[in-house]
Amino acid sequence: MIVRLMGEGQWRVDDSLVETLHELDTATEEAVEADDQEALHGALVALFDAVKATGEKLDDEELVASDLIVPPEDLTLAEAHELMHGEGLIPDLV
Repeated sequence: MIVRLMGEGQWRVDDSLVETLHELDTATEEAVEADDQEALHGALVALFDAVKATGEKLDDEELVASDLIVPPEDLTLAEAHELMHGEGLIPDLV
């Protein structure tokens, strides 16, 4: 699976990370619903960390379609509200 971390590039991660990404995405959704900027930031940092810890960074010159796109760690609550459509920040995450 290819994950784009906005501002960081693309990472190849094992499909076994999907459940962890789903849990962290749920945490971002809960933070936005609670209007908790600090919790949103923490959940986004955790998403970035999970991908970086288990994934392999692709060369910046290598352009591959991303399966998932994770918003930047400094996403504001207002921006998150615009991105969310009832599915969390990462749409179509199974």
